[in-house]
Amino acid sequence: MTKDKTDPASQVLELHIKHEVASLKGAKLRKFLKHEVGEVLDLASGITLSRLASENQVMETIQRVVVNMELDAGIPELAGEMATEVLNAPVQASTALGDIVTREQATGFVEEMLELRQQRERMISEIMAHPVYQELVSNVVYQGVVNYLYEDNLISKSVPGVGSMMKFGKRMANKAVPGLDETFERRLKAWLSDSLPGLISRSEQFLQRALSDEEVRDTVMAAWAAMEDRTMADLQEGLGDVQLQEFVVLGYEFWLQFRKTAYFEGCTRAVVAHLFAKYGDRPLTDLLGDVGVTREVVMAEVDAWAIPVVDVLREEGYVEALVRRRLSAFYNSAAARNIFEQKS
Repeated sequence: MTKDKTDPASQVLELHIKHEVASLKGAKLRKFLKHEVGEVLDLASGITLSRLASENQVMETIQRVVVNMELDAGIPELAGEMATEVLNAPVQASTALGDIVTREQATGFVEEMLELRQQRERMISEIMAHPVYQELVSNVVYQGVVNYLYEDNLISKSVPGVGSMMKFGKRMANKAVPGLDETFERRLKAWLSDSLPGLISRSEQFLQRALSDEEVRDTVMAAWAAMEDRTMADLQEGLGDVQLQEFVVLGYEFWLQFRKTAYFEGCTRAVVAHLFAKYGDRPLTDLLGDVGVTREVVMAEVDAWAIPVVDVLREEGYVEALVRRRLSAFYNSAAARNIFEQKS
């Protein structure tokens, strides 16, 4: 049944709607929000984190929002486009590395890195033990021995013609005894294989002694001095748009897989457990204060976002429609209309 717009309940409803809409604009809206922010923060001083949520609730939220949420394929595409825009931005050519990271900050990073002595020693040992490095050492030594025998030894250099005679003799010997060259190479490489563990061990000992804190510091800071005045565009030279987008896609695919691993869950659970161990029984204002959330910070964001957004929603008619939906049910209820009918 259509309601009579002239009946008292409908008239009061319209007045109430106008009152509420008028209060949600300009200075009145800001005053309201400032008051409510203050009220909420005052309440937060007497409410603990554990009263609002539990560890399991937070973990379930992370599971839903971070781990299980299906991400649209447009996300990596958009991320790649954004990364390309950043790479090609004019600021890349006008900004030096030193404008982003100061020399003092670089020095601080180096000093902290030098504290990781055990990790540095372990990394050197692992590099030395890697088969690729061992093969590299073997090939370098082999080439060095061969070059020395036929070209660079002292006798060849000091006596004219000896080097040529040695090469000539090598060719003649190979003709006289086919396979002699291969036999020499095989035996030399067999000797290198037997000697390689000792060579690696001695080279590792040398590096461990040579890479002192002072040497590492001087080397890194020298490299920094050579780069700090170069622009970001110079440092990114060779990284094209296609390669950058491929890296973005690889990173996105890694994240999709990584977020479902037991390792990610274990790390997340450790963080959440620590959060509740530290703040669970303390007022929420302690947590907010430690992360820098103050009344001033909240009001700055209210001025920057909340008020402009509400202004747009009001201009589009959403605010009035929302208020009308909220109030109409009450004013059109039998209980409210009975009161108005009794007064009329």
